[in-house]
Amino acid sequence: MNSTYRFALLALLAGLVGTHWLGQAPTAAVLSTPLPPAAHSSVEGRRGVYVTAYAARQPGFLEGVLGKLNEHGLNTVVVDIKNNHGEVCYASGVQLARQIGAVKPLLDLSTVVQAVHARGMYVIARQVVFYDPFLARHLGLDTAPWVLPTVASVVAYNLDIAAEVERAGFDEIQFDYIRFPDDGPIGPDYSARCRAVEAFLSQARERLALPVSADVYGRVTFPWNARRIDPIGQHLEGMAQWVDAVSPMLYPSHYVEREFKDNPYGTVHRGVSDATARIALSVRPYLQAFEMAIPSGMSLSTYIAAQVEAAEAAGADGYLFWNPRSDYTALWQALDGRFR
Repeated sequence: MNSTYRFALLALLAGLVGTHWLGQAPTAAVLSTPLPPAAHSSVEGRRGVYVTAYAARQPGFLEGVLGKLNEHGLNTVVVDIKNNHGEVCYASGVQLARQIGAVKPLLDLSTVVQAVHARGMYVIARQVVFYDPFLARHLGLDTAPWVLPTVASVVAYNLDIAAEVERAGFDEIQFDYIRFPDDGPIGPDYSARCRAVEAFLSQARERLALPVSADVYGRVTFPWNARRIDPIGQHLEGMAQWVDAVSPMLYPSHYVEREFKDNPYGTVHRGVSDATARIALSVRPYLQAFEMAIPSGMSLSTYIAAQVEAAEAAGADGYLFWNPRSDYTALWQALDGRFR
């Protein structure tokens, strides 16, 4: 396993392991009346893949992915514009990003958008929000590498980046790590944390005109989440007030229980079914397209196919595939002949 792949997988698991945070979340400001969801039909029926900025900058890589998407009936690309290293992946003019050394101009955003739109496809900007080693170090936070949605400068910084990306012509912005660290037991009342996350989303909704989506933990779909008892502060109904779509990360490998790890169809079906029963919103899950805890006797391509079948059977509004290396060889194998 190369170092890039190992780092990415560790980052994926970071939320499950958790980061110790000693403080209590201050109560967020009272939210104004939720705005109605933006009238964008464009979020519907989106099926596609996530691509890192490092992969997208390689000559010919993005065009190759777009060709494969077209060949297999998919229509969407998610590209990092701020990743979980805290890097802002384009030549940002946001002063604080430049001041803290976070700008890493891997991509020309207009070139990316034009390439995707030239194929008649939909392009989503993925922005990691509250996991940010650069910003945490700059602010001297004892929660590093986490920054918190209760810190005004953190909120302003991320909204400034999102607004800048909107001007580049992306079709949607997708907030990831839109949560607190997973640093406590499930069960206590975490309403204050939930309100803080929702306050950020409410401000994003007010400032941005393009559709907004949010990535959430797979466990957020479980019915008990409605009681606001998760330390990460992701409450499905609360977040749904402010976004156009949610993407529960239903990777079977990331569940603790063996029944979920060994049953990709059942895990995805349950996650989508639970989510759609709770919110009247586009539920567009992330599906696992990387090799981790694949059940014995099952190939990655059949594992992917089982997830796709489950998502469609449960009524998902599209789906996105995650591979931290942007290697979708097994995905193309799984989809061969499916949409032709």
